[in-house]
Amino acid sequence: MKRHIAAAAALASLAFPAAPAATAADNPYQRGPAPTVASIEAARGSYAVSQTSVSSLAVTGFGGGTIHYPTSTSDGTFGAVAISPGFTAYESSISWLGPRLASQGFVVFTIDTLTTLDQPDSRGRQLLAALDYLTQRSSVRGRVDASRLGVMGHSMGGGGTLEAAKSRPSLKAAIPLTGWNTDKTWPEISTPTLVVGADGDTIAPVATHSEPFYESLPASLDKAYLELNGATHFTPNSSDTTIAKYSVSWLKRFIDDDTRYDQFLCPLPRPSLTIEEYRGTCPLGS
Repeated sequence: MKRHIAAAAALASLAFPAAPAATAADNPYQRGPAPTVASIEAARGSYAVSQTSVSSLAVTGFGGGTIHYPTSTSDGTFGAVAISPGFTAYESSISWLGPRLASQGFVVFTIDTLTTLDQPDSRGRQLLAALDYLTQRSSVRGRVDASRLGVMGHSMGGGGTLEAAKSRPSLKAAIPLTGWNTDKTWPEISTPTLVVGADGDTIAPVATHSEPFYESLPASLDKAYLELNGATHFTPNSSDTTIAKYSVSWLKRFIDDDTRYDQFLCPLPRPSLTIEEYRGTCPLGS
């Protein structure tokens, strides 16, 4: 009898093989090849990128800008991120992030603001207006997954990034870059947030801006604090491998829900030639 049962079990295992273990490929939002340190530090990712200019005359609520997007449509839609410049600055000051992030598999909208003097609360509203334009009216709206959006910004644009995340909890990721805001506490934010500061910042010193921003975020939130070593307030205005590396990883992890990028965020990165300090919550998504 036992032999018959064993034989039946063996036949069943042949007819109905065990289900394969779940893999990262089960994630419908995963885009691009498996990441490596080299791939996330590269000046360009695996996607060829195109761009289209958006005139300020064609939009309301923000100052126009440039949409950078993967040229291929074979992978379906992509998550998207809007990026704001800082006080007295133009889109050109953060334009390097457009093709760099888009080539990793995102639609990226680098924007101009209504005026160069707009304060953080205004810049936050403008980031959201840009995302609404991108997903509802832009020529590439069919390439964007409107349920997977994020915001970034430099200086007052970084302060605006926090304002946008506070106003729209559905955002999947937020990254203020050497952010400036008179509001130092953000317990209302529920969007995973990577705060980037600079050890040599004299305009938005980390002790009065980035550090209290990070510390005030809910303890239960997926959050991280990256303090750049040997950097200034204006480091995010030119191509920077460390900013790109951790921005790509953060956006991939939380806009694309791609756990292949956990390895670059947890365990926490250690101090180095480019990292003064890194704090964060691990494991992610817990």
